[in-house]
Amino acid sequence: MPFIDLRTTLPVPADRRESLKAAFGQAITTLHKTETYLMVSIQDSCDLWLGGRKLDQGAYIAVSLYGSASPADYDKMTGQLSRILSDQLGIPAQAVYVTYHPVSDWGWNGQNF
Repeated sequence: MPFIDLRTTLPVPADRRESLKAAFGQAITTLHKTETYLMVSIQDSCDLWLGGRKLDQGAYIAVSLYGSASPADYDKMTGQLSRILSDQLGIPAQAVYVTYHPVSDWGWNGQNF
């Protein structure tokens, strides 16, 4: 039950949203999850500040997942997400923040796991 929430300063056209969603679907396997239940949110044209400076190109990604993963898996996932944003949107890795939110209680389809 993973959820990837992307906020970026850049506008993201519909076709690019699809390619980002697909790339996130592949990357989520790093955390031993599948795309089957992956939910993705893409919020573009956001105002983001880093170190008191408004970013022209930047992103924040929050990854929530039922259960947790190892620090090594999180580290690998951060690298993959940074590469995806660099390749697809041209956002440099130093302008990408990623947080992880392990969740012990997760509901879907009218009940909790």
